[in-house]
Amino acid sequence: MWEPLILIVVVFLLPVIYVVLTYNTLVALRNHIRDAWGNIDTELKRRYDLIPNLVATVKGYAAHEKEVFERVTQLRAQCLASQGAPHEQAADENQLVNALQQLLAVVENYPQLKADQHFLKLQRELVNTEDRIQAARRFFNGNVRDYRNKCETFPSSVIAGIFGFESQDYFRVHPSVREVPDMDFG
Repeated sequence: MWEPLILIVVVFLLPVIYVVLTYNTLVALRNHIRDAWGNIDTELKRRYDLIPNLVATVKGYAAHEKEVFERVTQLRAQCLASQGAPHEQAADENQLVNALQQLLAVVENYPQLKADQHFLKLQRELVNTEDRIQAARRFFNGNVRDYRNKCETFPSSVIAGIFGFESQDYFRVHPSVREVPDMDFG
């Protein structure tokens, strides 16, 4: 008497439960990615807020390095306006970090600037921000990895395909900017 009911549960209800659980897992992972991107975005904005102060401080000492300042300022504006996919924003960020490294290389020629307390405070803030961006990027990419694994492995890949869960991009940086800039001015 119970055998047909058990068979119905096994044949119909268990697959439905699996689909619901897998769908909910994919939604949760996608939301983790969105949250992690928000953390990266917050840290990038923090960097963007530091840049004008850093540029103004260095500009006071090295007025003839105009093109470096203009490039950093232009790239900051470009990054602020960038709202594309992570790989698109990463391309802009790579350019900005390279420009910041050029700006900090200018500092090497100005011993008085290296001792300026305002500059030293900005330099510490930039290093802290770069560390936080790197941590947020790792967290984001870990969430993308988990989501992609779920979307690409069978049988959850079938459910991801049916419900239109699209692949997410990693936030990759060019190898030359993976390191936090060396800012030891002592």
